[in-house]
Amino acid sequence: MELTKKISNHNFKAFLWHATFLAFAKNFMDVDTIIPSMVAAAGGGAVHIGILTAIMMGGSKFTQIFYAPYISSKSYKKKYLLIGITTRVFALYGLGLLLYLLQGKQQTYALGLIFFFIATFSLAGAFANISYVDILGKSITQNKRKTFFSTNQIISGLIVLGSAFLVKHLLAWKEYPENYAFMFFIGATLLFIATIGFWNIKEVISSSLKIGGLKAFFKVMETEFKQNKKLGYFLGFINTQGIATSFLPFIVLYAKETFHTDSADVGTYLIYKVTGIVLMSIFVLLGAKKIKYNLLLYSNVMLSLGMVIFTYVITDAHSIKYIFVLGGIVFSLFNISMNGLLLEISRNENRALYTGFTGAGNILPAIFPLIGGVLISQFGYPIFFGFFMVIILLSAFFIFKINCEK
Repeated sequence: MELTKKISNHNFKAFLWHATFLAFAKNFMDVDTIIPSMVAAAGGGAVHIGILTAIMMGGSKFTQIFYAPYISSKSYKKKYLLIGITTRVFALYGLGLLLYLLQGKQQTYALGLIFFFIATFSLAGAFANISYVDILGKSITQNKRKTFFSTNQIISGLIVLGSAFLVKHLLAWKEYPENYAFMFFIGATLLFIATIGFWNIKEVISSSLKIGGLKAFFKVMETEFKQNKKLGYFLGFINTQGIATSFLPFIVLYAKETFHTDSADVGTYLIYKVTGIVLMSIFVLLGAKKIKYNLLLYSNVMLSLGMVIFTYVITDAHSIKYIFVLGGIVFSLFNISMNGLLLEISRNENRALYTGFTGAGNILPAIFPLIGGVLISQFGYPIFFGFFMVIILLSAFFIFKINCEK
């Protein structure tokens, strides 16, 4: 069965349903603010946050390189998408139950289980993402894709902005761990509702590509590198610019250690981060047909450097929130441009495979938070900031080589 305009519109709405309720859930499990602040409240330091950020940001995506050979060989991938998203729901419920039952006791034991549930949540997300990208690419017509990404960001941003105030009140309502327990219960319930959108997707185009195991996967990957020069530069870009998404969790810790911020402040940071996401998403949506990817990519580099420069000059807790505005803009830009580029350099028959390839583009983002945690604990924040800026500057080279004019 071919993809018709009617089916494309149906799937567009199904994906937006998921995006809408995922937006409600995002604040209650935000990886830049809520989760690192919870780890800090549980007694974790820079190294703990570094490990957890590595799992959530880079490590989970790196595992896509192992999931891809299996999932790419399946003609239809909706079942695997649902398995991944359901696992995430149960992981969040488990984390909420853990925090509620422990009530702050047995701190070391609690940290270990927190890591387990967060790792399960993140790895299941990576598993689901391969199917998600494949189904999205072949279930919505090409001329609607960039509109979908920017509309998705706006819907997410507006809803998250509204619910961020609820999160802020929940954080201040109870002390750790009760406040975080309720947060994860709510997040899991909203994520469950979001899965209804995936159940309604009409996956009409089967995938013809078959990969016979991990060895064959790497052989195909080698062939694609030779035939598609932009693939290597794309992986170089997400390996370098991708570390920008790991910056804000360390700023949460920096604010707590330097200015003695509390849970209510974290809620404020979340609001400002979402404001940045909304502003950038509206800008991209309004210029979706005119804005070239090159502009988005280079802008992301400059703004990422701006986050560090601004961190150097602030002198009070009040100004920290503006770093999260920049962080939201960088996050939005990176996701829109990365997903858009992936669809541009791939085809329907190899899109799940290319999503798996992006795992190789997350080697540096996976280890950067680990290195960052060690640098901060051993040498302090200035060395960490300098290391971050050097890697971000390297991404400009790969953007130049990609030269995506679409």
